[in-house]
Amino acid sequence: MTDTPYDLLLRGDLVLSDRVVADGYVGVRGGRIAAIGEGEAPPAKAVADHRGRVVMPGLVDGHMHTSSSTGWPGIEGATMTAAAGGVTTVCDMPYDVPNPVTTAAIFADKVEHVHRLSHVDMALYGTIRKDGGIDDIAAIAEAGASAFKVSTYEYDAHRFPRIDHPTMLSAFAEMAKTGLMVAVHNEDQELVVKLTEAAKAAGNTSPIWHCRTRPPLTESMADLEIFEMALETGAHVHIAHSSIARGFDLATLYRNMGARTSGEACIQYLCMTEDDIIRLQGFGKCNPPFRTAEEVERMWGAMAAGTVAYVSTDHAPWPKAKKQYTGDIFTVGAGLTGLQSFAPLMYTLLIERGMSPTVMARMCSEQPARYHGLDPVKGGIRLGADADFCVLETGDFVFDERIIQDREDARWSPYHGRPMKARVASTILRGQEIWNGSEVKAKPGTGRFVPRQHRRSALD
Repeated sequence: MTDTPYDLLLRGDLVLSDRVVADGYVGVRGGRIAAIGEGEAPPAKAVADHRGRVVMPGLVDGHMHTSSSTGWPGIEGATMTAAAGGVTTVCDMPYDVPNPVTTAAIFADKVEHVHRLSHVDMALYGTIRKDGGIDDIAAIAEAGASAFKVSTYEYDAHRFPRIDHPTMLSAFAEMAKTGLMVAVHNEDQELVVKLTEAAKAAGNTSPIWHCRTRPPLTESMADLEIFEMALETGAHVHIAHSSIARGFDLATLYRNMGARTSGEACIQYLCMTEDDIIRLQGFGKCNPPFRTAEEVERMWGAMAAGTVAYVSTDHAPWPKAKKQYTGDIFTVGAGLTGLQSFAPLMYTLLIERGMSPTVMARMCSEQPARYHGLDPVKGGIRLGADADFCVLETGDFVFDERIIQDREDARWSPYHGRPMKARVASTILRGQEIWNGSEVKAKPGTGRFVPRQHRRSALD
């Protein structure tokens, strides 16, 4: 052993998925974790001394959108804000402008843009066309997709279509052969359309009517459809964002019947209520919508019960103009920014509830990496894994949307002004600091495409 065996020695309170190692250290060599310990630290060429701070594994956001409003150039800004938020790997949705990721050729083109534009590592979803494209599923999986995505509700017939039941059933059967998870946007089209038409006819277009026209039943009905197809086909079918605890109950029910079924909670459904869309107006509109305070408590009950697969952001950086409410909530774009607030907010929610930060390591790093097949390379502080870290300075802070590291018209946040119990002091990607607490040090192209590492289902 040489006098300086490690390229980097990182010190601090290490948060693993099952325990916190106080005053621990991580030795990094070649961008990978080569040692984990506590007590007297070994020598290294460089030391990042964060003693007194919380050292999390780099967050893995299993559900976000870089390119749904601005196309692939959006990769640059969205991954800058990820770096500033302690998120070292993002799993990007396929509903891009102008074309969704429906073929291996489009997938390969997007990978090239990742290598030119991204500040953090990226995994990619694939999808299918409204009229099918079933034959492209195997090739997209071979290209390294981490998961597939389809929808029961139509936002755009080309970019974000509703997939009808016969096509979805055929697609699930093919996706089952790949071993990849298929995430589903789960809202019942008929109910939402009819309720929205009735609200508009009655002149009910204020923000709360976004919630009223998308009640919990629109989710649970869609859940039943997709889970029945999971039981029929053997595909791993996953609720892309359950705002209701019943979604996790249903996933558990179908797993007990032999299906591969799961669901994730976006962080907004763990803290936002219907009152918040009244306060935030268009800047609080997302699909599914915010629920009642009672439902938020039920969501935490599902977290405690272990029925939630992981927590994500569904980050969707619409231009501010698209989020302005001018009297009709139905004309406002649906989606929230959330990458830069992800780590501080999740840590804060856990502290407020007297819970351990190990929950964050598990639900915001380890589990999304498992579900997307990125383990053991991503998702945890473990030997051999990429040296990805989110360092949190704890204390009393207030989140300010003006610090968001993205294009000017994407610097808005539903969490602006919220008290936080932590801030991201440093983000490290593969052993290199990419955020120093005030500046993104990574350049476009620092990030890499991360292909799925294996075809094992997280539920097997």
